Amino acid sequence: MRDSITLDSTRLQRLQQTPLWDFALALYAEPGVEAACLTLQEKAGLDVCEVLFHCWLYSCGLEAMPKAVARQREQRRLWQCHVTEILRGLRRDLKASAAESESIAALRETIKRAELMAERENLQRWQAWVWEASGEEKRVANVAEMSLDAAKWLRNQLFSTQNDQCSGGGLEEQNIWLPTLQTLTCPLDPHQVPR
Repeated sequence: MRDSITLDSTRLQRLQQTPLWDFALALYAEPGVEAACLTLQEKAGLDVCEVLFHCWLYSCGLEAMPKAVARQREQRRLWQCHVTEILRGLRRDLKASAAESESIAALRETIKRAELMAERENLQRWQAWVWEASGEEKRVANVAEMSLDAAKWLRNQLFSTQNDQCSGGGLEEQNIWLPTLQTLTCPLDPHQVPR
C-alpha cells in the first residue's frame, strides 16, 4: 500500500536531479522505445509525453496520484490537440511535396523542429506539475509495489483513469499493449527480461 504520510526524500532528490526532458531523450534512444512510443500513440491513443512522464516517475520509485493526474492529463491533451498534433499533421502533409522541393523540405524541417519544441514544452509542463503542488494536494507517492511487473504497473497508470477519448478498452484489450509497454519499461526495471 502507498505510504500516504511520507514520500521518500531520496526518490524526490533523484527526480529533481534528472530533468524529464533529459530522461525522455535517453529513454527514447533505447532500442525499440521510439517504435513502442509511436505504436502507443497511433494505435492506443496515448500521449507519448505522458507515457514518458510515468516512466520518469517510476525510474525514481514514484507514481502519480490517479485523481490528480487525471486533471493534468486533460490539460496536457488540450496542448497536444491544439499545438503538437497540428504541427505533426502539417509535417506529415508536407512529406510528399518535400521530396520534390528543397524549399518545402526546409519548411518541413522547421515544422519538425517546432513539433519537437512543442513536445519539450509539454514535458516541461508535466515536470513543473509535480513541483507546483499546493500543500494540500498530493500529486506523487512512493510506488505502491516496486516488485510488480513494471509493464503492468505502467499499463495501470496509463489506462486506469483514461477517459472515453482513449481507445484503451477493458483490461483484456489493455493487455495486448503489455509487450509494447515492456519495451518501454525494460530499461527502467533491471529484473525485467525482454520478450
